[in-house]
Amino acid sequence: MAALARLKRRQEFLRVAAGKRRYVAPGLILQAAPHPTEPPEPARIGFTASRKVGISVVRNRARRRLKAAVATLMPLHAAPGVDYVLVARAETARRPFADLLIDLETGLKRLGLWQ
Repeated sequence: MAALARLKRRQEFLRVAAGKRRYVAPGLILQAAPHPTEPPEPARIGFTASRKVGISVVRNRARRRLKAAVATLMPLHAAPGVDYVLVARAETARRPFADLLIDLETGLKRLGLWQ
């Protein structure tokens, strides 16, 4: 699978959140919504961490850990034609990386997007 494209505009994040397909785990929240294009393009992904996660250093660490988890699993296993948003939680920066990978894999499987 090709490299994952990024969601960058607020409008894209809001569209995915409005899709109401989400999986909540201790280390992350995974949201998904289908692409509005035909034929299906490769998966696109966005990352977010609110101030509830912690100070900026903690938020940035949480986002980096989510990006590393995505780089490990999603190029091979993410369904094409879907936009994903990963939301960091307070536990994301402290959770063992192996558990973050399990959270992401379980989320993809529960949402029926594991390939």
